Amino acid sequence: MNKENELQYYLSVSPNKYGIYLFDTKNLINLYKEEIILNNDTNYQNYDELKKFLDDNIFKIEKLSGKFIENIFLILEDKKIFNLEIGIKKKNYNVSVTKEYLENSLIEAKDLFRESYHNQEIIHMIINKYFMNGETYSLFEENIKTDHFGLEINFKSISRNAIYDLNKILEKYQIKIIKYLDGSYVKSNFSKDIELAKMSHKILSGYNQNEVIFVPKTNKKLAFFEKFFQLFS
Repeated sequence: MNKENELQYYLSVSPNKYGIYLFDTKNLINLYKEEIILNNDTNYQNYDELKKFLDDNIFKIEKLSGKFIENIFLILEDKKIFNLEIGIKKKNYNVSVTKEYLENSLIEAKDLFRESYHNQEIIHMIINKYFMNGETYSLFEENIKTDHFGLEINFKSISRNAIYDLNKILEKYQIKIIKYLDGSYVKSNFSKDIELAKMSHKILSGYNQNEVIFVPKTNKKLAFFEKFFQLFS
């Protein structure tokens, strides 16, 4: 991995706080961190303050990293994040449940969500439970013989309208948001003494074995299941 690819950029946005981070993925430390507490008693976002915050910090980060910020991960803590749990149950016509069968079931669930909620951007897809032979499993067990297979899946999403302003603000700096994360979900997986950027990097790297990781479409054949799930977006 070259030095440029060892750097990640994170922006954290919540009603009461903004944060921006330059994260070294090799050494797992922040090379730059700036946070500001907002005097905000409501959930209304004053993006004028965010613009000033970015003006004060973008150039400093670019000078430190020696390159322009092109892509950034956006960590959101917002009541507008939509949580939906769905359950699916399917008859299994195979001898046992395979990884491929699980993958197809997850794709069906993702497509069903997108068909029903056109304006929502999926930010996390997490498998809560697996059901086989009347038993509940917290992790996937391959090649179990069962007539029926079920999943309980938690979708976390946000409306595209809600993130429109954030996209427009970052366009000013020619920065593209490449992934959204639910800050509350990220923090729920770790102790409070870990830095937010480090938490987020771990989540993006498959820390939660039951989170489905969306990857860009590619012609390169990828293994479906190694340490964590991957689905084409």
